Amino acid sequence: MLVALTIGSGPAPDLGELQALAESAGARVVQVVTGRRDRPDPALFVGSGKAEDIVSACAEHQAELVIFDHTLSPGQQRNLSKLLKRRVIDRVALILDIFALRARSHEGKLQVELAQLDYLSARLVRGWTHLERQKGGIGLRGPGETQLETDRRLIGQRVKQLKLRLSAVEKQRKNRMRHRHRQGAFAVSLVGYTNAGKSTLFNALTHAGVYAADQLFATLDTTSRRVFLAPGEFMVLSDTVGFIRELPHSLIEAFKSTLHEAADADLLLHVIDASDPDRELHKRAVDQVLAEVGAADVPRIEVMNKIDLAGVSCRSESDPEGRIRRVWLSAQTGLGLDALREAVRSHVPAFPSPDPWPGALSDNLGALQPSVQSLL
Repeated sequence: MLVALTIGSGPAPDLGELQALAESAGARVVQVVTGRRDRPDPALFVGSGKAEDIVSACAEHQAELVIFDHTLSPGQQRNLSKLLKRRVIDRVALILDIFALRARSHEGKLQVELAQLDYLSARLVRGWTHLERQKGGIGLRGPGETQLETDRRLIGQRVKQLKLRLSAVEKQRKNRMRHRHRQGAFAVSLVGYTNAGKSTLFNALTHAGVYAADQLFATLDTTSRRVFLAPGEFMVLSDTVGFIRELPHSLIEAFKSTLHEAADADLLLHVIDASDPDRELHKRAVDQVLAEVGAADVPRIEVMNKIDLAGVSCRSESDPEGRIRRVWLSAQTGLGLDALREAVRSHVPAFPSPDPWPGALSDNLGALQPSVQSLL
């Protein structure tokens, strides 16, 4: 059972996206309840009348889980679960669950667990009132702290461990980035709304064979590959996690080390689903996340993907300085990939000539070159 309300003068909920999120988590949607409110109800988020409608719909369709397309407070979630007599989760919990399903790398699993603990710790404050006091009596007296305090302390310890591990992973990532910069590699990151086709484009350019599917958040783990542009010219292309509107702040915080791939890049390829009627709304959501991770000023090219579905032709658009700012292509069919390579090359000031000799040996040979020429 899905619940999505229009609040005040805000935009109408994207029911298609909500259903896709639920299905990505493994749920089978039996009913969608919609409505409009000027502001959320402090106790139930929805009004009492709408809550009764949800109770009736759950009984009629035998729904076992109710998913709200909103962020619920711990009190609202508890009150709704008690009223509906069913498990209730909000948008944040749903996205966290999908991330937990998709994470494959060690770093990805650490990041998801950190975000989940951050979400859970907020629910410990008011959601678990039955743990506020331990029972008294012989054999039941507590060790000096309530069960709630014990759980909060254990969560705090685990969060500290996760942050230390992620800090070590981030140091490794920064070392790799410094190594690339020393080699003169041109770093390019794919960014965009989830399911815009980033991984399909990454595979088309690199032949890496990373997992790509028509589902939300198919990619969580960053993958980097060297991509040929022209003779002697290469870029290091990175595929990153997709964004979504109202992305939970805890996820942004947990995935900051991964998202820094975008902030540290020389160029961003912002992949946009050209066939999506909500693409402008999705574009603003991506811009907001990029600003939060310090990547707002990184040069970018808009890649209008899925032109085969949109029914438009392949083309490029340039700015007054002659740099290509937008490319229309299809990663699925390969149409327009050469135009994208040219677009990337237009943003590269000058490729360093490849150095066949490492370090000081190359410098010494350069100093001996005039003497060698004089002997010829």
